[in-house]
Amino acid sequence: MRRFRRRLFRLTLLTMAVILAIAVIKTITFTSRQIPVEPLSKIPVEDAVGNHLAEAVHYATVSYPGRIDTLAFIGLDTFLRQQFPLADSLLESRMINGFSRIYKWPGRNPKLAPILLLAHQDVVPVDEANEQEWAFPPFGNQVEDGYIWGRGTMDMKGMLMGMLEAIEQLLHEGYEPNRTIYLAFGHDEETLGEHGAQQIARAFQAEGLQFEFILDEGMMVIEDAMSGLDRPVAMIGVAEKGFTTLEITARVEEAGHSSRPPKETAIGRLSRAIVRLEQNPFPARIDGATRSLFNYVGPEMNLFYKALFANLWLTEGLVKRQLSADPSTNTVIRTTTAPTLINGGFKDNVLPSMATAMVNFRILPGETVESVVSYVQEVIDDPHVSVRPSPESTSEDPSPVSGTRAFGFEVIQRTAQEIYPDAVVAPALFVALTDSRHYRELSAQAFRFSPMRIQRADLPRIHGPNERLSVEAYKDMIRFYRRLIENSCK
Repeated sequence: MRRFRRRLFRLTLLTMAVILAIAVIKTITFTSRQIPVEPLSKIPVEDAVGNHLAEAVHYATVSYPGRIDTLAFIGLDTFLRQQFPLADSLLESRMINGFSRIYKWPGRNPKLAPILLLAHQDVVPVDEANEQEWAFPPFGNQVEDGYIWGRGTMDMKGMLMGMLEAIEQLLHEGYEPNRTIYLAFGHDEETLGEHGAQQIARAFQAEGLQFEFILDEGMMVIEDAMSGLDRPVAMIGVAEKGFTTLEITARVEEAGHSSRPPKETAIGRLSRAIVRLEQNPFPARIDGATRSLFNYVGPEMNLFYKALFANLWLTEGLVKRQLSADPSTNTVIRTTTAPTLINGGFKDNVLPSMATAMVNFRILPGETVESVVSYVQEVIDDPHVSVRPSPESTSEDPSPVSGTRAFGFEVIQRTAQEIYPDAVVAPALFVALTDSRHYRELSAQAFRFSPMRIQRADLPRIHGPNERLSVEAYKDMIRFYRRLIENSCK
């Protein structure tokens, strides 16, 4: 028995030594995936560009479900045509559905597939309840303290204006692209893009267009983005989550007066169903775009985190637990569940025979709307509770995952490293929605990246009070788009 214990002890030590050796080797060989680039001198950009963006923000191009302020959109369009006379006169331009605009900059080599740069003109409304929290009026044409202030500076007139500023600069210098460049500016992205981007995409499809890659809004260059990393992270969205809202309805046969409540009520049954969903979240997965993020960022982190991400074969359970604990990171490893609306009953002394909840799901790539419905039905496991996609909402499966070895990713990565040389560039999963989903049939490679440098603490400003963008960050955005066009046309 003693001999057996000694052998078992030695075997345990040997196993631990082998595991340790593998972990050390994997950590040592977990090397950088950043592209070596030559230092790039900053392209001169005039200070006046900040005032141009502030004036664009002044047009309150808010989109609401089913309506827009047409006068604001007409005003913005007139301003853009006046502000960028070379783009207006030398690029081919047309309107789609009254308010969305397409620009085409023909390239010299028709054999090269064109690229498509997306932006949207509309912005979300300003919540009247917190308007007093704004340091400056949200549509006030304000440049103060080195920042351009107002609704849309970050989402996403900064990108729209940055593209046009870059192209106007190149046109002024007589630059001719080697491949055709398209710009598409929808007018209702904030209300799902059905009248803007969707119609633009249909027009492109009718022309038989196929793009080398598509670039839309997405993640940014964020400082203090991750523990264990003392450099900013420029995250390029290579995939986008899907979404659906499920209508979950509980029914009971017994209803009537509240003085005679049965053991099972519709509201109680519905409540149990929601509790079951919250207590049984979708399984966590570290794969696809999220695993690629760790593969790119991990080698640049301190030794502890580098070893952690180099050895996910060993540490994946620990990493999942840590990511699951924070709502902002939990969303990149699983399909999320969010009850948003609940309705049951019509009078305080009457028992309803039916109660309904709306639950929103953001779907991880690799899953589908259909698989979400199946999982929800399995978890609730109640024949008196029905589950179906809400007839009042749209649903969409997650996007395909674009390749990190594709031309589009490589040229965006190279450009980002040239403009933001201190940043780590990495693929990632974008958890919100963009207009790019309407263009899936037009390119196999779609990326989501907003080339603006911000602090992590500035993220709540998007759709929130005191939205702003620093003038220097905006200048770098213009440099990014200029350099992206040049790199795409080499």
